[in-house]
Amino acid sequence: MTVILNSEAMQRALSRMAHEILEHHDSIDQLVLIGLQTRGVFLARRLACKIFEITNREIAVGTLDISMYRDDLDLRGNPPMVKNTDISFDLNAKQVVLVDDVLFTGRSARAAMDAISDLGRPQRIQLAVLIDRGHRELPIRADYVGKNVPTSRKERIHVRLKEEDGEDLVTLQKEGFKPTAEDS
Repeated sequence: MTVILNSEAMQRALSRMAHEILEHHDSIDQLVLIGLQTRGVFLARRLACKIFEITNREIAVGTLDISMYRDDLDLRGNPPMVKNTDISFDLNAKQVVLVDDVLFTGRSARAAMDAISDLGRPQRIQLAVLIDRGHRELPIRADYVGKNVPTSRKERIHVRLKEEDGEDLVTLQKEGFKPTAEDS
């Protein structure tokens, strides 16, 4: 197993991403962050804190569960474990930044866009990911990336966050990985 990001490197990547998000928005009045369950939620909250540190302004953060929007529900043996969606603000005309931990095939991002479109009509949707590992199956790209990590399809990226796993760490498992629907 290879360490890709330790705690300090993760914090630097998130700080850089927060600055990039601000650079690409003339105003943050309509900016909202929406984290994809589970680790994307924690990353979205961290980005919102970084943005607050820079601007002294709070931005809205929501959580989104995409389980029922996935295109592989019939391929999974077990029914999906549905988690909480909590978007307590109007999405219409907002600048939405979806936040996830890993971008792989693009299918999770597509599912998130489908879910968002059922909740409102944002002016723009962008994507922020901590890790972009390549291997897209759909024409989706991240607007903000913490780190690009070229991988083979047999490798796996593990993202561990303090809030969920007790530590901040991103690792690459080199052998014996076969992609599952959860890795999209």
